[in-house]
Amino acid sequence: MDRIAKIFWLGTKELRSLQRDTVVIALLVFSFSLSVYIRAQGTSAEVHNATIGYVDEDRSTLSGRIADALYPPYFREPEIIDADEIDAGMDSGRFMFVLEIPPRLEADLLAGNQSEIQLYIDATTMTQASIGASYIQNIIAGEIARFVPGSADRNPGVRLVTRTAFNPNRSSSWFNAIVTLIDHITMLTIVLTGAALIREREHGTIEHLLVMPLTALDIAASKIWANGLVILLSTALSLVLIVELLLDIPIAGSKLLFLSGTTLYLFFACALGIFLGTIARSMAQFALLVLLVILPLDMLSGGQTPIESQPAWLQLITFLLPSRHFVSFSEGILFRGAGLGIVWRDFVIVTVLGLVFFGLSLALFRRSIGVAKS
Repeated sequence: MDRIAKIFWLGTKELRSLQRDTVVIALLVFSFSLSVYIRAQGTSAEVHNATIGYVDEDRSTLSGRIADALYPPYFREPEIIDADEIDAGMDSGRFMFVLEIPPRLEADLLAGNQSEIQLYIDATTMTQASIGASYIQNIIAGEIARFVPGSADRNPGVRLVTRTAFNPNRSSSWFNAIVTLIDHITMLTIVLTGAALIREREHGTIEHLLVMPLTALDIAASKIWANGLVILLSTALSLVLIVELLLDIPIAGSKLLFLSGTTLYLFFACALGIFLGTIARSMAQFALLVLLVILPLDMLSGGQTPIESQPAWLQLITFLLPSRHFVSFSEGILFRGAGLGIVWRDFVIVTVLGLVFFGLSLALFRRSIGVAKS
């Protein structure tokens, strides 16, 4: 009980120190509110208000219907241009797409003949170019099927029926918001914990702690629970106020289960912050180490790209990263409504890896304190 009391009061000292640091508080507020909102709304992969030029050499009812089908919010109103304006319009970035309707399109289709429609794409906007081409193709196919009698039956075969689960509108803002929240949990936990340790050393307060009847475990545990609590509360507020209320993203599973898993992951992230804070001799060195660590953790976690798309040898390495399992159970709970019976393996792996890394960090921190005392 005496050790628990020491850890508790040391943790409250951390909270009071954080309360006086307005820059860190501003960073927390921004990261868990405005940053999540901007990432969700400002980095959408869907096509919105794409500029499109329209060369109509047929001047038929069908070509007019195709032009009318290209409407907001996916596309701006098509701008009617001549064929000799295509190159200049694409070169200047005036159009993202240019659709060229050939002469006699309607007559050929009504007569049962084949015809070709030319689509020019500015692929410098690679993601929107690919998705927009698919949109335009589906729009043209739908208009032709409705206008030309029997055209839908000329290519018999299997009809693919698609049902999209967990994100029916396939909105990238849902995915971006959750991934941003997960990334910030990792980054800010490491930064807060490591910076707190370095701040003790730079301000000379670490020497005060060393002359007190405290062990390395007491100091490390106090920093873990104090900084972990701040990140956990920030995560809960961001999940409810920003993700659910402001962005109107439905949470399929239990928020309590997600926060429980986050608590386990915070144990690892805080231990990593202590490890980096022990190695670094200054805040500048710590910042460089954070960059070297956080980027691989985020890129290999499965949040940016699927784990399955990585090389087989790299997938084996990522299995040892708690961030991979954190992303796995977070997406399972928040998107698919997974319960404890599904995500318990990820919970156990995160806990085991966190304990192992905490042991390594504690050993290094204890040795560092021993050197300072001597």
